[in-house]
Amino acid sequence: MTYLNRFLYKNFLFILLVLLFFPITVHAMQETDTAIVLKAGPLEGVSPTYQIVTLKVISGKYKGKIFTIKNETVGNYAYDIVLKKGDKVSVYIREQNGHIDVFILDYIRENYILYLTVFFLILLILVGRAKGVKAIFTLIFTIFVVIKILLPAILLGYNAIFVTIVLSTIIILFSMFTIAGINNKSISAVIGTIGGVLLAGFIAYFIENKMGLTGFSSDEIAELMMNIPQQIDFKNLLFPGIVLGALGAIMDVSISIASAVDELSQVNKNLTVKELFSAGMNIGRDIIGTMVNTLILAYAGSAIALFFLFVMYQSSLNEIINLDIVANEIIRSLAESSGLIISVPLTALVASILIKKDKSN
Repeated sequence: MTYLNRFLYKNFLFILLVLLFFPITVHAMQETDTAIVLKAGPLEGVSPTYQIVTLKVISGKYKGKIFTIKNETVGNYAYDIVLKKGDKVSVYIREQNGHIDVFILDYIRENYILYLTVFFLILLILVGRAKGVKAIFTLIFTIFVVIKILLPAILLGYNAIFVTIVLSTIIILFSMFTIAGINNKSISAVIGTIGGVLLAGFIAYFIENKMGLTGFSSDEIAELMMNIPQQIDFKNLLFPGIVLGALGAIMDVSISIASAVDELSQVNKNLTVKELFSAGMNIGRDIIGTMVNTLILAYAGSAIALFFLFVMYQSSLNEIINLDIVANEIIRSLAESSGLIISVPLTALVASILIKKDKSN
Protein backbone atom coordinates (compact mmCIF):
# COMPACT_ATOMS: atom_id res chain seq x y z
CA MET A 1 0.00 0.00 0.00
CA THR A 2 1.47 3.39 -1.02
CA TYR A 3 1.84 6.34 1.35
CA LEU A 4 -1.14 8.08 -0.33
CA ASN A 5 -3.34 5.01 0.10
CA ARG A 6 -2.35 4.62 3.77
CA PHE A 7 -3.05 8.33 4.39
CA LEU A 8 -6.46 8.18 2.74
CA TYR A 9 -7.38 4.93 4.48
CA LYS A 10 -6.51 6.20 7.98
CA ASN A 11 -8.28 9.52 7.50
CA PHE A 12 -11.22 7.75 5.93
CA LEU A 13 -11.70 5.61 9.05
CA PHE A 14 -11.41 8.71 11.23
CA ILE A 15 -14.13 10.47 9.22
CA LEU A 16 -16.43 7.46 9.57
CA LEU A 17 -15.97 7.41 13.36
CA VAL A 18 -16.71 11.13 13.56
CA LEU A 19 -19.90 10.63 11.54
CA LEU A 20 -21.10 7.72 13.66
CA PHE A 21 -20.72 9.65 16.91
CA PHE A 22 -21.58 13.14 15.63
CA PRO A 23 -23.95 14.52 18.32
CA ILE A 24 -26.94 15.87 16.41
CA THR A 25 -30.48 15.57 17.73
CA VAL A 26 -33.78 17.10 16.66
CA HIS A 27 -37.22 17.25 18.15
CA ALA A 28 -39.10 13.95 17.99
CA MET A 29 -42.33 13.75 16.02
CA GLN A 30 -45.61 12.62 17.54
CA GLU A 31 -45.85 8.88 18.16
CA THR A 32 -48.18 7.00 15.84
CA ASP A 33 -49.75 3.56 15.96
CA THR A 34 -51.06 1.10 13.38
CA ALA A 35 -54.72 0.09 13.18
CA ILE A 36 -56.79 -2.19 10.96
CA VAL A 37 -60.27 -1.30 9.71
CA LEU A 38 -62.87 -3.76 11.02
CA LYS A 39 -65.86 -1.96 9.55
CA ALA A 40 -66.26 1.05 7.26
CA GLY A 41 -69.63 2.60 6.46
CA PRO A 42 -70.59 4.45 3.27
CA LEU A 43 -69.90 8.15 2.79
CA GLU A 44 -72.63 10.30 4.30
CA GLY A 45 -73.42 14.00 4.54
CA VAL A 46 -72.64 16.87 2.18
CA SER A 47 -69.37 18.82 2.11
CA PRO A 48 -67.73 17.62 4.25
CA THR A 49 -68.80 14.02 3.87
CA TYR A 50 -67.89 11.39 6.42
CA GLN A 51 -67.95 7.68 7.10
CA ILE A 52 -68.27 5.80 10.39
CA VAL A 53 -65.24 3.56 10.84
CA THR A 54 -64.45 0.88 13.41
CA LEU A 55 -60.72 0.39 14.01
CA LYS A 56 -58.68 -2.12 15.97
CA VAL A 57 -55.29 -0.85 17.12
CA ILE A 58 -52.57 -3.46 16.49
CA SER A 59 -49.49 -1.67 17.84
CA GLY A 60 -48.42 0.66 20.61
CA LYS A 61 -49.93 1.53 24.00
CA TYR A 62 -53.52 0.92 22.89
CA LYS A 63 -52.86 -2.41 21.14
CA GLY A 64 -56.00 -4.55 21.06
CA LYS A 65 -58.36 -1.62 21.72
CA ILE A 66 -61.29 -1.03 19.35
CA PHE A 67 -62.51 2.48 18.50
CA THR A 68 -65.41 3.73 16.40
CA ILE A 69 -64.75 7.16 14.89
CA LYS A 70 -66.00 9.57 12.26
CA ASN A 71 -63.65 9.78 9.26
CA GLU A 72 -64.28 13.08 7.47
CA THR A 73 -63.46 13.85 3.83
CA VAL A 74 -63.44 17.21 2.04
CA GLY A 75 -63.60 16.17 -1.61
CA ASN A 76 -59.87 16.59 -2.22
CA TYR A 77 -58.42 13.36 -3.64
CA ALA A 78 -54.91 14.38 -2.60
CA TYR A 79 -55.82 14.38 1.10
CA ASP A 80 -59.02 12.36 1.54
CA ILE A 81 -58.75 8.85 2.97
CA VAL A 82 -61.80 6.73 2.14
CA LEU A 83 -61.51 3.44 3.99
CA LYS A 84 -62.79 -0.08 3.47
CA LYS A 85 -62.72 -3.20 5.61
CA GLY A 86 -59.23 -4.68 5.93
CA ASP A 87 -57.31 -1.44 5.27
CA LYS A 88 -54.34 -0.75 7.53
CA VAL A 89 -53.88 2.85 8.59
CA SER A 90 -51.52 4.96 10.66
CA VAL A 91 -53.33 6.65 13.57
CA TYR A 92 -52.49 9.24 16.19
CA ILE A 93 -54.19 8.58 19.53
CA ARG A 94 -54.50 11.47 21.98
CA GLU A 95 -55.69 11.02 25.55
CA GLN A 96 -56.75 14.20 27.33
CA ASN A 97 -58.77 14.56 30.55
CA GLY A 98 -59.82 10.93 30.36
CA HIS A 99 -61.13 11.31 26.80
CA ILE A 100 -59.47 9.51 23.88
CA ASP A 101 -59.40 10.98 20.36
CA VAL A 102 -58.25 8.93 17.38
CA PHE A 103 -57.01 10.64 14.21
CA ILE A 104 -56.41 8.78 10.94
CA LEU A 105 -53.15 9.97 9.36
CA ASP A 106 -52.67 7.83 6.24
CA TYR A 107 -52.66 4.37 4.75
CA ILE A 108 -49.95 1.92 5.81
CA ARG A 109 -47.80 1.35 2.73
CA GLU A 110 -44.61 0.03 4.32
CA ASN A 111 -45.23 -3.63 3.40
CA TYR A 112 -45.26 -2.91 -0.33
CA ILE A 113 -42.23 -0.66 0.02
CA LEU A 114 -40.46 -3.49 1.85
CA TYR A 115 -41.33 -6.02 -0.89
CA LEU A 116 -40.01 -3.71 -3.61
CA THR A 117 -36.87 -2.95 -1.59
CA VAL A 118 -36.12 -6.67 -1.14
CA PHE A 119 -36.68 -7.25 -4.87
CA PHE A 120 -34.34 -4.35 -5.70
CA LEU A 121 -31.60 -5.63 -3.36
CA ILE A 122 -31.82 -9.20 -4.69
CA LEU A 123 -31.67 -7.92 -8.27
CA LEU A 124 -28.69 -5.72 -7.43
CA ILE A 125 -26.78 -8.61 -5.85
CA LEU A 126 -27.61 -11.07 -8.66
CA VAL A 127 -26.45 -8.71 -11.39
CA GLY A 128 -23.73 -6.78 -9.57
CA ARG A 129 -22.43 -9.62 -7.36
CA ALA A 130 -19.61 -8.28 -5.16
CA LYS A 131 -19.97 -4.78 -6.60
CA GLY A 132 -23.70 -5.01 -5.95
CA VAL A 133 -23.09 -5.78 -2.27
CA LYS A 134 -20.70 -2.83 -2.06
CA ALA A 135 -23.31 -0.63 -3.73
CA ILE A 136 -25.80 -1.59 -1.02
CA PHE A 137 -23.35 -0.52 1.69
CA THR A 138 -22.75 2.82 -0.03
CA LEU A 139 -26.50 3.35 -0.42
CA ILE A 140 -27.11 2.67 3.29
CA PHE A 141 -24.25 4.99 4.21
CA THR A 142 -25.58 7.78 1.97
CA ILE A 143 -29.09 7.51 3.41
CA PHE A 144 -27.65 7.54 6.93
CA VAL A 145 -25.58 10.66 6.29
CA VAL A 146 -28.46 12.55 4.66
CA ILE A 147 -31.18 11.65 7.17
CA LYS A 148 -29.19 11.43 10.40
CA ILE A 149 -26.59 14.16 9.88
CA LEU A 150 -27.24 16.54 6.96
CA LEU A 151 -30.92 17.30 7.57
CA PRO A 152 -30.68 17.53 11.38
CA ALA A 153 -27.62 19.79 11.07
CA ILE A 154 -29.50 22.19 8.79
CA LEU A 155 -32.53 22.13 11.11
CA LEU A 156 -30.27 23.02 14.03
CA GLY A 157 -29.08 26.12 12.20
CA TYR A 158 -25.73 25.01 10.79
CA ASN A 159 -24.76 26.66 7.50
CA ALA A 160 -26.50 24.58 4.82
CA ILE A 161 -23.84 25.22 2.17
CA PHE A 162 -20.87 24.33 4.38
CA VAL A 163 -22.52 21.21 5.81
CA THR A 164 -23.57 20.05 2.34
CA ILE A 165 -20.06 20.47 0.90
CA VAL A 166 -18.43 18.55 3.75
CA LEU A 167 -20.94 15.70 3.85
CA SER A 168 -21.28 15.33 0.08
CA THR A 169 -17.49 15.06 -0.13
CA ILE A 170 -17.56 12.32 2.50
CA ILE A 171 -20.33 10.50 0.59
CA ILE A 172 -18.30 10.71 -2.63
CA LEU A 173 -15.14 9.42 -0.92
CA PHE A 174 -16.95 6.54 0.76
CA SER A 175 -18.84 5.53 -2.38
CA MET A 176 -15.90 5.67 -4.75
CA PHE A 177 -13.36 4.03 -2.46
CA THR A 178 -15.77 1.30 -1.37
CA ILE A 179 -16.79 0.34 -4.91
CA ALA A 180 -13.55 0.96 -6.83
CA GLY A 181 -10.92 0.80 -4.08
CA ILE A 182 -8.33 3.45 -3.28
CA ASN A 183 -6.40 3.90 -6.51
CA ASN A 184 -5.73 6.45 -9.23
CA LYS A 185 -8.97 5.55 -11.00
CA SER A 186 -11.16 6.23 -7.97
CA ILE A 187 -9.17 9.32 -6.95
CA SER A 188 -9.68 10.76 -10.45
CA ALA A 189 -13.40 10.03 -10.24
CA VAL A 190 -13.58 11.66 -6.79
CA ILE A 191 -11.92 14.86 -8.03
CA GLY A 192 -14.14 14.99 -11.12
CA THR A 193 -17.30 14.38 -9.08
CA ILE A 194 -16.48 16.96 -6.41
CA GLY A 195 -15.69 19.54 -9.09
CA GLY A 196 -18.91 18.89 -11.00
CA VAL A 197 -21.13 18.77 -7.92
CA LEU A 198 -19.73 21.97 -6.42
CA LEU A 199 -20.05 23.78 -9.74
CA ALA A 200 -23.70 22.72 -9.98
CA GLY A 201 -24.40 23.89 -6.44
CA PHE A 202 -22.71 27.27 -6.77
CA ILE A 203 -24.28 27.98 -10.18
CA ALA A 204 -27.69 27.39 -8.64
CA TYR A 205 -26.87 29.49 -5.56
CA PHE A 206 -25.58 32.42 -7.63
CA ILE A 207 -28.47 32.41 -10.12
CA GLU A 208 -31.00 31.97 -7.32
CA ASN A 209 -29.84 35.19 -5.64
CA LYS A 210 -29.89 37.08 -8.93
CA MET A 211 -33.41 35.89 -9.80
CA GLY A 212 -34.92 36.73 -6.43
CA LEU A 213 -36.26 33.25 -5.73
CA THR A 214 -37.82 32.88 -2.31
CA GLY A 215 -37.32 29.19 -1.63
CA PHE A 216 -41.00 28.95 -0.61
CA SER A 217 -42.11 27.16 -3.74
CA SER A 218 -43.82 24.08 -2.31
CA ASP A 219 -46.36 22.99 0.28
CA GLU A 220 -43.60 21.03 2.02
CA ILE A 221 -41.61 24.22 2.69
CA ALA A 222 -44.71 25.94 4.07
CA GLU A 223 -45.33 22.94 6.34
CA LEU A 224 -41.69 23.03 7.44
CA MET A 225 -41.95 26.71 8.33
CA MET A 226 -44.89 26.08 10.65
CA ASN A 227 -43.34 23.15 12.49
CA ILE A 228 -39.66 23.90 13.08
CA PRO A 229 -38.61 25.87 16.17
CA GLN A 230 -35.46 27.27 14.54
CA GLN A 231 -35.08 29.96 11.93
CA ILE A 232 -33.84 28.56 8.61
CA ASP A 233 -32.74 30.45 5.52
CA PHE A 234 -34.93 28.57 3.05
CA LYS A 235 -33.16 30.11 0.07
CA ASN A 236 -30.06 28.13 1.04
CA LEU A 237 -32.00 24.86 0.81
CA LEU A 238 -31.68 24.97 -2.97
CA PHE A 239 -27.94 24.28 -2.66
CA PRO A 240 -28.17 20.92 -0.83
CA GLY A 241 -31.07 19.96 -3.09
CA ILE A 242 -28.97 20.56 -6.20
CA VAL A 243 -25.90 18.80 -4.80
CA LEU A 244 -27.80 15.70 -3.68
CA GLY A 245 -29.73 15.57 -6.93
CA ALA A 246 -26.57 15.75 -9.02
CA LEU A 247 -24.42 13.48 -6.87
CA GLY A 248 -25.45 10.10 -8.28
CA ALA A 249 -25.40 11.07 -11.96
CA ILE A 250 -22.04 12.85 -11.74
CA MET A 251 -20.45 9.97 -9.80
CA ASP A 252 -21.68 7.61 -12.50
CA VAL A 253 -20.16 9.70 -15.28
CA SER A 254 -16.87 10.28 -13.46
CA ILE A 255 -16.20 6.64 -12.56
CA SER A 256 -17.15 5.53 -16.09
CA ILE A 257 -14.63 7.90 -17.67
CA ALA A 258 -11.89 7.13 -15.14
CA SER A 259 -12.41 3.38 -15.64
CA ALA A 260 -12.29 3.76 -19.42
CA VAL A 261 -9.04 5.75 -19.28
CA ASP A 262 -7.54 3.16 -16.92
CA GLU A 263 -8.53 0.28 -19.22
CA LEU A 264 -7.09 2.04 -22.27
CA SER A 265 -3.78 2.65 -20.50
CA GLN A 266 -3.55 -1.05 -19.60
CA VAL A 267 -4.28 -2.16 -23.17
CA ASN A 268 -1.77 0.27 -24.68
CA LYS A 269 0.89 1.52 -22.27
CA ASN A 270 2.39 3.75 -24.99
CA LEU A 271 -0.57 6.15 -25.05
CA THR A 272 0.40 9.68 -24.01
CA VAL A 273 -1.48 11.87 -21.53
CA LYS A 274 -2.93 13.82 -24.45
CA GLU A 275 -4.15 10.65 -26.17
CA LEU A 276 -5.67 9.28 -22.96
CA PHE A 277 -7.40 12.61 -22.34
CA SER A 278 -8.75 12.67 -25.90
CA ALA A 279 -10.09 9.12 -25.52
CA GLY A 280 -11.68 10.00 -22.19
CA MET A 281 -13.36 13.03 -23.74
CA ASN A 282 -14.74 10.96 -26.62
CA ILE A 283 -16.26 8.50 -24.17
CA GLY A 284 -17.57 11.36 -22.04
CA ARG A 285 -19.31 12.99 -25.00
CA ASP A 286 -21.23 9.78 -25.62
CA ILE A 287 -22.29 9.66 -21.98
CA ILE A 288 -23.28 13.34 -21.73
CA GLY A 289 -26.19 13.14 -24.16
CA THR A 290 -28.04 10.38 -22.33
CA MET A 291 -27.21 11.56 -18.80
CA VAL A 292 -28.32 15.16 -19.44
CA ASN A 293 -31.59 13.80 -20.81
CA THR A 294 -31.89 11.65 -17.69
CA LEU A 295 -31.61 14.66 -15.39
CA ILE A 296 -33.98 16.86 -17.40
CA LEU A 297 -36.58 14.12 -17.83
CA ALA A 298 -36.40 13.21 -14.14
CA TYR A 299 -37.51 16.72 -13.21
CA ALA A 300 -40.07 16.82 -16.00
CA GLY A 301 -41.53 13.53 -14.80
CA SER A 302 -41.80 14.71 -11.20
CA ALA A 303 -43.64 17.86 -12.33
CA ILE A 304 -46.02 16.21 -14.82
CA ALA A 305 -49.12 17.18 -12.78
CA LEU A 306 -47.98 20.80 -12.82
CA PHE A 307 -47.58 20.69 -16.61
CA PHE A 308 -51.12 19.35 -16.95
CA LEU A 309 -52.32 22.31 -14.91
CA PHE A 310 -50.55 24.79 -17.20
CA VAL A 311 -52.02 23.15 -20.30
CA MET A 312 -55.51 23.10 -18.80
CA TYR A 313 -55.41 26.82 -18.03
CA GLN A 314 -53.58 27.60 -21.30
CA SER A 315 -50.86 29.56 -19.51
CA SER A 316 -48.33 31.37 -21.70
CA LEU A 317 -44.68 30.29 -21.70
CA ASN A 318 -43.72 33.66 -20.21
CA GLU A 319 -46.10 33.15 -17.29
CA ILE A 320 -44.92 29.61 -16.68
CA ILE A 321 -41.15 30.14 -16.58
CA ASN A 322 -41.44 33.15 -14.27
CA LEU A 323 -43.27 31.20 -11.56
CA ASP A 324 -41.10 30.56 -8.50
CA ILE A 325 -41.66 26.81 -8.48
CA VAL A 326 -40.96 26.43 -12.23
CA ALA A 327 -37.88 28.67 -12.13
CA ASN A 328 -36.56 26.58 -9.24
CA GLU A 329 -36.90 23.36 -11.21
CA ILE A 330 -35.34 24.88 -14.35
CA ILE A 331 -32.36 26.05 -12.31
CA ARG A 332 -32.01 22.62 -10.73
CA SER A 333 -31.99 20.73 -14.01
CA LEU A 334 -29.68 23.15 -15.84
CA ALA A 335 -27.26 23.54 -12.92
CA GLU A 336 -27.01 19.78 -12.42
CA SER A 337 -26.52 19.23 -16.14
CA SER A 338 -23.77 21.87 -16.16
CA GLY A 339 -22.04 20.13 -13.27
CA LEU A 340 -22.28 16.82 -15.09
CA ILE A 341 -20.79 18.31 -18.26
CA ILE A 342 -17.83 19.93 -16.47
CA SER A 343 -17.06 16.65 -14.67
CA VAL A 344 -16.25 15.02 -18.03
CA PRO A 345 -13.12 17.03 -18.99
CA LEU A 346 -12.08 17.35 -15.34
CA THR A 347 -12.18 13.59 -14.75
CA ALA A 348 -10.59 12.80 -18.11
CA LEU A 349 -7.73 15.23 -17.44
CA VAL A 350 -7.00 14.07 -13.88
CA ALA A 351 -7.33 10.39 -14.80
CA SER A 352 -5.02 10.66 -17.81
CA ILE A 353 -2.34 12.46 -15.75
CA LEU A 354 -2.50 10.23 -12.64
CA ILE A 355 -2.84 6.93 -14.49
CA LYS A 356 -0.09 7.73 -17.02
CA LYS A 357 2.23 8.86 -14.23
CA ASP A 358 1.56 5.64 -12.31
CA LYS A 359 2.19 3.46 -15.38
CA SER A 360 5.42 5.34 -16.11
CA ASN A 361 6.68 4.63 -12.58
